[in-house]
Parts: sequence; structure tokens; C-alpha cells
Amino acid sequence: QVQLVESGGGSVQAGGSLRLSCAASGYTYSIDYINLMGWFRQEPGKEREGVAAIDSTGSTSYADSVKGRFTISQDNAKNLYLRMNSLKPEDTAMYYCAAAALGARTVVPSIHPSAYKYWGQGTQVTVSS
Repeated sequence: QVQLVESGGGSVQAGGSLRLSCAASGYTYSIDYINLMGWFRQEPGKEREGVAAIDSTGSTSYADSVKGRFTISQDNAKNLYLRMNSLKPEDTAMYYCAAAALGARTVVPSIHPSAYKYWGQGTQVTVSS
């Protein structure tokens, strides 16, 4: 089993920056097989949407709405980060960290929620205009 805990959310004015972190813990056996991690966000009453993903080779993918503004990264301990610059009010949402142990690597890291097995509890990001 893998546990994910997000941190770093908060309130910021438009144009500001935040850095989200996600700490992975659990059985070493389980964590070692994680080969895909991603960030998602969800507003009340809306579907959860993919923001960014990174696989075990370091390949990344981003939603069009955040390209050029957000950067996903990962360290050797499978901790995950999301640097968010030039934040906009429409970036306001609950942000979730997710992880998966895929049987086969995809060409582009998936940002579809169905690809992920493990989820954190979320951290709120609020951007005011």
C-alpha cells in the first residue's frame, strides 16, 4: 500500500506562485514499483482533471491550460512536486497527488484519472484576482 500526503497549498493573488509537495510513504516494495505520478485538480461540482504527470524515465506531460506555467518534478524517494507560476483565478481548486504502478510504460505520461490507483487527500489552492 502507498500513502500520499500533499502540502503547500494556500491563498495567493493572481500572478503569484506556489509550490505543492507530495510525500509518498508505505511499503518499500510497493513504492519501488511506482512508475507514474501526477497532479490533478477538482473544483466543487466539476470532474477531476489532470494537470501534469511524470513517469519513471522523467518524461512529463501537461494539460494545455497549465503549459508554460506549471512544472512537475520528482525526487529519488518518489516525492512529487508541482511548481505553479503565473497563477490565475481559474487555477483555484483542490489539488491531488496520485500514483500508479503500470504494467507497461505509455509514450506520454497519462493525465487521465483512471490510470491512477493511489490518491492523496488534497490541498486547497485559491487564487484571487
